[in-house]
Amino acid sequence: MAPVTVDRSYIAENAAEFRRLSALVEALGDADLARPTPGLDGLRVPSLVAFWDQRILFWLDPVGAGRGARPAGRADVDWINDAGKPLCLALPPRVAARLTLEIAEQVDRRLAGLTDDRIAANKDAEEPLFLARSHHRKTHL
Repeated sequence: MAPVTVDRSYIAENAAEFRRLSALVEALGDADLARPTPGLDGLRVPSLVAFWDQRILFWLDPVGAGRGARPAGRADVDWINDAGKPLCLALPPRVAARLTLEIAEQVDRRLAGLTDDRIAANKDAEEPLFLARSHHRKTHL
């Protein structure tokens, strides 16, 4: 069997967007952090990024344990945002921002540590793990 070729460019991209996210969190005041994301019914950027990175941590557990990736349906994600919104909005903006950085850092570290076989298995399972977290962070930043 030929060796698996895996694109790991997501690691550097995630790290770059993490640095950007971290710099933004440090630079913004609490009023700025409390500003809602346009078009998302009041969700704040840090809470939104933290929620979706937390989702990746959920999906990473079986992959990291070698049990394989669970298939993910991508058709409807509005229910996820709606379900998490009250929790996200209950956090003070600075707490949400710090939590966002902690979760993003953990996600990046664990994604960077995936073996080539586990990355390939994720791809075979229709990519429930969105390895390039940088895309989501960049969209909201």
